[in-house]
Amino acid sequence: MAIAIHEVPLSSGSKTMPRIAMGTAAFPLPPFDTTRDAILHAIKIGYRHFDTASLYSSEGPLGEAVAEALRLGLIVSRDELFITSKLWIRDAQSHLVLPALRKSLRSLQLEYLDLYLIHFPICAKPEDTPTSISKDELMPIDISSVWAAMEECQRMGLTKYIGVSNFSIKKIEKLLSTATIPPVANQVEVNPLFQQKKLREFCIAKGIQLCAYSPLGARGTEWGQDWVMECEILQQIAKAKGKTLPQICLRWVYEQGDCVIVKSFNKKRLTENLDILDWELNEEERASISSIPQRRGNQALYFISENGPYKSLEEFWDDEI
Repeated sequence: MAIAIHEVPLSSGSKTMPRIAMGTAAFPLPPFDTTRDAILHAIKIGYRHFDTASLYSSEGPLGEAVAEALRLGLIVSRDELFITSKLWIRDAQSHLVLPALRKSLRSLQLEYLDLYLIHFPICAKPEDTPTSISKDELMPIDISSVWAAMEECQRMGLTKYIGVSNFSIKKIEKLLSTATIPPVANQVEVNPLFQQKKLREFCIAKGIQLCAYSPLGARGTEWGQDWVMECEILQQIAKAKGKTLPQICLRWVYEQGDCVIVKSFNKKRLTENLDILDWELNEEERASISSIPQRRGNQALYFISENGPYKSLEEFWDDEI
């Protein structure tokens, strides 16, 4: 039986966003059929929000899973789903935004997105190799003209909402200074070791929904290794609560009011990730998590270059590191 996931209204429009989303970013991405089947299983057990991007190469399998779910009667209409995708940095120029969105829609076999995000506040030369980018190809993003093109995509009905990802307070303020349609969401790293309190307060004040990626931290040379999973405070709370450490992290993010993006293609973990709705952390547990020293996992070092638009992490994240 499918689990009903709570939804949150966005600052404009009538559609609501499910608070738990299945993320589809994996490097390398599993085989097409594996990805499609995992998404289809997620739809069967109650997931209704799916997060993808042109960078992830998962738009195709997601589109196939949605089509199959409709054929099987798992959903009656595509409107039952909330689909998010993102504008990659090679397409972050005003004249490339609409073609990039249309390409994503073709891959997804959809007529519209629910949410289209600017993936990063940076641009790269539009070349034939979309994912492999050298630092000498990095360029400043003209956020005003790119956002105007995003707004036009929304007016055309190709996306219900538009937003940003990996944007600091300063960069959102710059966007808002010229925007006629404000962003409804900002997708950023959020977990107990990087809680984003200041950014969340700002976004709430501006009516921008925070969406949390890497709620369990992430592995990799630039991603902070296993800091979250090895955190003793979280391990102790999980043991006392009779829950898994990932469930403690997801519940904590959920209680902040954020949308939680969970990434797994494993059926058991897909189910476990939904088992955070009928219990809550107590005040002592919340206080313990609030005391955890903070450190960003996603440094985005690949966007830092002496000859590029951002010469330091402080410039890229505007000291929100």
